Amino acid sequence: MAPRNKEQEAEVLQWISDVLGEKLPPGPYEDVLKDGVVLCKLINKMAPGSVKKIQERGTNFQLMENIQRFQAAIKKYGVPEEEIFQTADLFERRNIPQVTLCLYSLGRITQKHPEYNGPTLGPKMADKNERNFSEEQLRAHHGELNLQMGFNKGASQAGQGSFGNTRHM
Repeated sequence: MAPRNKEQEAEVLQWISDVLGEKLPPGPYEDVLKDGVVLCKLINKMAPGSVKKIQERGTNFQLMENIQRFQAAIKKYGVPEEEIFQTADLFERRNIPQVTLCLYSLGRITQKHPEYNGPTLGPKMADKNERNFSEEQLRAHHGELNLQMGFNKGASQAGQGSFGNTRHM
């Protein structure tokens, strides 16, 4: 498990606060996010209507449902499945760095959504850089000698037959 990065956690909370346009409740990072209410509000701000029902208070089970609704919504939004944290990672504090990674991923994915123009998190995503080569350019490459494949013109195995001979020191 990766060590926690308090600077990244602070950056994530600041980003969430900026996106929501409101101050977050005070407290440790994992406590602010634990019930999933802030997370559901976040995805609803980015993609309105993503989470239909948010349990503001209730049993642990009901609060964990908020996290699960958030996870389903961000998966639909485009966050890769392998970057989404497990409910227990946050709710039972099993893997808080994974929660941070997931939120960074969400912040990065927002850049792909033209309808979202709020604050982003983390580095700017690269733009697609497509190149088109003519048939002639592609054919010219085939005549080249690829040095990574090795070049052994003139090499022979002469002098390699010392197998089984005794070594003289």
